[in-house]
Amino acid sequence: MKSDAVEFLQLENDIRQLRSKIEHLEREMKELSERTPEDRATIVVFSGDLDKVLAGFVIATGAAAAGLETTIFFTFWGLCVLKKAQVTSAGQKSIKEKMFALMTPSGSTSLGVSRMNFMGIGAKMLRSMMKDKGIASLEELIDVARDLGVKFIACTMSMDAMGVTKDELVDGLEYGGVATYMADASKSKVTLFI
Repeated sequence: MKSDAVEFLQLENDIRQLRSKIEHLEREMKELSERTPEDRATIVVFSGDLDKVLAGFVIATGAAAAGLETTIFFTFWGLCVLKKAQVTSAGQKSIKEKMFALMTPSGSTSLGVSRMNFMGIGAKMLRSMMKDKGIASLEELIDVARDLGVKFIACTMSMDAMGVTKDELVDGLEYGGVATYMADASKSKVTLFI
């Protein structure tokens, strides 16, 4: 009888330890699942060079077509891609901001290439060669990205630093800073900086 009681107490203790281990494993599994990347891709477009921006949009549309929830975060020179052609809020800008607006591309069609631009001739040649080969233009890729549900986020800190207003940018954007980018990137399987 005494041995049955001892065995019962031992069994009860073993069950308690097993439950404790299961609870510990469940907590670890929950922590791991919170850190596991989702089917997302986050791309930072920092460059305002046509060839680099084209690469970013090719990757973004490919990721979205492959089923990844895709975000492009446009910062600094990358904001030029989002500008409406020939639109500036000149009355609201300081003299430095007006000068900066004159020195930066005014939309996707004004982007130069990173090498051999030669005052815009390089960009015109690249666009012409792409057209001759039936390759989608940057503007077509932008439309495809939108159709595939790629999220475009304009960096508000860069907008402030460069004197770019929401009125100067295309419609359908989201706005955010580094916290917005980090929230997307921390859950992404793919994160690229272009």
